[in-house]
Order: sequence, then structure tokens, then C-alpha cells
Amino acid sequence: MEISQNFVKAKRPCADGYRWYLRNRDGGTDYQDLLDTLVRQHRVSDACWLLDQFGPTDTVLEADAIAAQALVFAGSLIVRGDVHVDTVLRAGGAIRAGAGLRAGEAIQAGDAIETDGAIHCGGILQAGADVRAGWSADVAGTLQCAGILRVRGALHCGDRLSAGSGLLVGADLHARGALHCGKGLRTGGSLYAEDLVRVACGIESGADIEAGLHLEAGWGIKAGGDIRAHGAIRAGEGIEATGEILPGAGYGVHAGLSVRLEDWPHSARVRASARPAALLSGHWEAP
Repeated sequence: MEISQNFVKAKRPCADGYRWYLRNRDGGTDYQDLLDTLVRQHRVSDACWLLDQFGPTDTVLEADAIAAQALVFAGSLIVRGDVHVDTVLRAGGAIRAGAGLRAGEAIQAGDAIETDGAIHCGGILQAGADVRAGWSADVAGTLQCAGILRVRGALHCGDRLSAGSGLLVGADLHARGALHCGKGLRTGGSLYAEDLVRVACGIESGADIEAGLHLEAGWGIKAGGDIRAHGAIRAGEGIEATGEILPGAGYGVHAGLSVRLEDWPHSARVRASARPAALLSGHWEAP
């Protein structure tokens, strides 16, 4: 794919970036060559801007392993072993690794991000489709997944976490920011978010569930331990905990918000080791 001077100018680049392009276009105007040259000259942000403007390609880069300071590729990456990038790993298409996937600042893909090993990211992680980690996932910044987020082990997110089409975690899930999920959420261990938890469908956890603000589910909520929130606990259907159900001070527990009153005994049951003191809606079933 060739990029002309007029094509670049029409995208209204910054003055410094446009001057760089005019100085370096004699080396070729191939899209990927320009991206590679920008990265080699430590202009990674300009390479990402170029990719944002001209979009992904259908090219595929296959490798046994990747170790680099930074990598910006317009197509998809298929790596049979480890991927280790010191700063930014960016692909216009998918990123697939047969072992570990690590980047110091950011991992971004226009399509899926998949690895048979663990994910370690020192900044943001963004995917235009699914994210799958065969082991654990540790993301220091924001995690945005447009599709289904699947982690076989534990998942730690240092900021906001968003999954567009479901979230499946085999062990504990800890998010230091708000957690939003466009469908259902299931964890094999505990679920802990330091801000709002909002899930469009149901929430199921193998241990405790705790939210730093409100806890909201469009369907039901089920925990193998306690259910706690520093705000309100709201569910479209029932709420069930092996332990206690504890909302924040001054807040209540609301079950059956999407269920007709006469259907509460079947579809809005509230079960716990003790009746919540602030149970405001739903059908309580004594243990």
C-alpha cells in the first residue's frame, strides 16, 4: 500500500510529523515501511497516528518469537513463541502468541488478542474483538475488550475494565477501577472491583463478590461467599450468597427489578446466611 504526499496532508498531521514525512519519503512510501521507519527513529506515537488514519491491512507477519523495543504492524501478528516488547505493541489486525505476551506500555489490536500463556502489560490493553489468555492476565492500566474476555487463571486490572460480550475468569478477578460487562460475568474465585460493577446479564462467583461502589446485574447475582458493596446491590432477578449480603451504609438490596411482583417467589429469590437488614425488594427465603 503506497501513501502519497497529498494523502498524508489530507489527514492534517502535526507540523513536525509532516516535516519528518517530507524528509524521509525518498526511502519509499510503502505503508508498512513508513511504520517501521517511524518506530526505528523512536517516533512510536507518530506510527500509531499513521495506523489510526489509514487503518489495518490484511498482511500477516509470522515469527517464532518477537523481542523488540516497540512494534507497530498494520496487519496481524502470528507468533509461535513469546512476544516481548519493551514499550508499545500495536497491530491493525489480530495478535496471536503461542506462549507469553508482554509489553511495557501498551498492547493494542484492531482484532483479537490471544495467547496460550500469560499476558503482562504495563499500561493499557485494547482489543477490537476477543481477548484470551491461557494463563493469567496482569494489566496495569485500562483494559478494553470489545468481545469476550477469557482468562484461564487470575485477572488483575489496575484501572477500568470493560468487556463487551462477556467475562470468564478461572480464578480471582481484581479491578482497581470500574467494571463494565456487556453480557454475563463468571469467576472461579473472588470478584473484587474498587468502583462500580455493572453487568448486563448475570454475575456468578466461586467466592466473595465486593464492589467499591454499586453492584448491578441485569439478571441474577450468585456468590460462593459474601456479597458486599459500598453502595446499593441491584439485580434484575434473584440474589444468592453462601455468606452474607451487605450493602453500603444507607443503601439497600434490590432484587427482582426486572420481574413482575407475582413472580418474585420463583424468579427474584434472595438467599443468604441471614436476611439483609436493608432488603427492599425481592422474595426472601430463609436458610
